[in-house]
Amino acid sequence: MKYLLIILALFSFTPKPKPTLYLIGDSTVKAGQGKGENDMWGWGSVIGQHFDSTKINIENHAIGGRSSRTFLTDGRWEPILNKMKKGDFLIIQFGHNDDWAINDTIRARGSIKGVGLDSVEIDNLITKKHEVVHSFGWYMSKYVNEAKAKGVDVFVCSQVPFNKFENGKVKRQEEYYPKWARQVSENTKAHFINLNELSATFYDKLGFDETKKQYFTPKDNVHTNLAGAKLNAENVVLGIENTKKSKLRKYLK
Repeated sequence: MKYLLIILALFSFTPKPKPTLYLIGDSTVKAGQGKGENDMWGWGSVIGQHFDSTKINIENHAIGGRSSRTFLTDGRWEPILNKMKKGDFLIIQFGHNDDWAINDTIRARGSIKGVGLDSVEIDNLITKKHEVVHSFGWYMSKYVNEAKAKGVDVFVCSQVPFNKFENGKVKRQEEYYPKWARQVSENTKAHFINLNELSATFYDKLGFDETKKQYFTPKDNVHTNLAGAKLNAENVVLGIENTKKSKLRKYLK
């Protein structure tokens, strides 16, 4: 009886496994190996600074060059989904690479624009395989719904804004990925972080030249430097803080 009580006591004090926050996306979430190669940083590589690492793990599975489509067709989603457990969290951000050709000999990574159910069959010129290509919204919804089915709390994040100005402000497009990301979140009842607008509003105040100087790499107007990654990460955190229905807030410092 004494030994039984000891065993029960040990079990009662066994700590619960920490939840994991998974990130999936493109190079604006993790550039290269996530160590600042060529002064390029994605926000997912620095967002851990805002979380209590004693209470939550963070796994950044974003990879450069992938769209909502090719992250799936490359076989990157299934291993992550298999690891997920009830109580985990997921943030999804795609869009930049979806705006590409659906089928070509360079990357063939585009998805159909919008959130519709339309599809197109192709013989992929790169993989040499027959493929059914769906819309951006279809792929995003697949990630959300499959993660939620495992008890994961999901955030859809609109893509980071680029340093592209029009009439004195960061260029916005009505029918574009930030809108479609929001529609996915509404259709799937996932949380939404409007990272695109949060950061674009900040850039608007600085103008093109100062935004470029402070937050982007010399290479292009798409990839941020460390300061830009930190700014985007802060805005993702702001979005999490404003999502009162998610437990992810309690893991922030």
